[in-house]
Amino acid sequence: MSYRRGWIAVFLFSLSMINYMDRIALSIAAKPIEHEFHLTAVGMGYLFSSFIWSYAVFLLPMGFLVDRFGTKRMAGVGIFIWSAATALTGAATSFASLIAARLVMGAGESTSNPVGGKVIRQWIPAGERGMVTSMFNSGSYAGPAICSVLLGALVAAFGWRLSFVIAGAIGFIWLGAWLIFFNPPEKARWLKSDEREKIIRERGTAPVAELEDTNTAGGLRTLLRSRTLWGLAITQGCNVYTQYLFLTWLPSYLQTTRHLSLTHTGALAAVPYAAAVLLCVAVGRLSDRLLKKSGVGSGRRRNSVALAMLTGSVILAVPFTTNLAILMVVFSIALAGIASTTSLNFALLNDVLPSAKHVAKAMAFVVVGGNIFGMIAPIATGYVIQATGSYDWAFGIAGLLLIVGAAVVMTMTRSPVVSQNSHKPTPMSAQS
Repeated sequence: MSYRRGWIAVFLFSLSMINYMDRIALSIAAKPIEHEFHLTAVGMGYLFSSFIWSYAVFLLPMGFLVDRFGTKRMAGVGIFIWSAATALTGAATSFASLIAARLVMGAGESTSNPVGGKVIRQWIPAGERGMVTSMFNSGSYAGPAICSVLLGALVAAFGWRLSFVIAGAIGFIWLGAWLIFFNPPEKARWLKSDEREKIIRERGTAPVAELEDTNTAGGLRTLLRSRTLWGLAITQGCNVYTQYLFLTWLPSYLQTTRHLSLTHTGALAAVPYAAAVLLCVAVGRLSDRLLKKSGVGSGRRRNSVALAMLTGSVILAVPFTTNLAILMVVFSIALAGIASTTSLNFALLNDVLPSAKHVAKAMAFVVVGGNIFGMIAPIATGYVIQATGSYDWAFGIAGLLLIVGAAVVMTMTRSPVVSQNSHKPTPMSAQS
């Protein structure tokens, strides 16, 4: 990728980074909050999961709103709401007020992925989609990496409440830059005419683009007839379960089982997230290169998704790892696989979705599928820890789901996402 559209990748990376900084802030501050409010492991599990409840509920409505009102407006509304809610978490005085703040934050954050998918379809030529989607998704790992170090030190020095205020304030800085500089490529005055023409010419997907679904009246109901869309959503769920296990319980795991201090926990938790950022972008770039001959519309990116999920399943080795340095390597490999799976799965959705009019809705549905599993992960982990006194089965369940997800993406995503009533395209499996 080159030229000024690179700033769009920067916007998307930082949007995702701030999103996940605000999500992991609670995990970093988990121990002092647990002590202040006298919470059990099960209670913390519900608190960790709470923002996902509203996030999942609002995803599909936000997908429709992004398609209806555009990315600039809806991204602005979303980050304003979730940043304010994050800052106000620092004023919580009870378990109920903590839950309320997290619910509002989740509702605001539900704009992020539909906006990201739509912006990538608007701005990025198809041949660069894998890398830019990886950059967008890698922000969700850069956020925890930065937040683990920064907020870990802040919580240790000044207490947990100030850390939420600072995390929320960062979002308002992004909002100001977004409102000043962002527009679709057709309206962006800072974009040169030759680059604008390239973006508009190459942002479609061939041969899938030739199957453009002209029946838009059915909206999401039309998309739901596609086995491929369901396969992408289930794949996302199997992957996101492990992502939220890391996002919510990793700091507590390091403090409880490895007896690390809050500051050391933040520093070590940042290591696998930082590794995931670099490897995720590299994998996205590699997937674009591998698809140059067959074309992104062939759907062959599913092979990379499956391989990434199998890489992430190395998490099964955690219960058998006693050396802390080796454990960090295992976590880094697992998170790199998980991060790559999410970005590649999102890119695959854009590859096999003929109509740009449905991108935000389809993206929202896939993310809902992921977060149904995601909201279960923190709660299930809390019950597993309480029942067994160990984290071993928590990592075992996550690893097995990644293997299931690899099988799902290879078997259920072999046709374009189109209405059965409008077109009957040749399955892509013949090309794979």
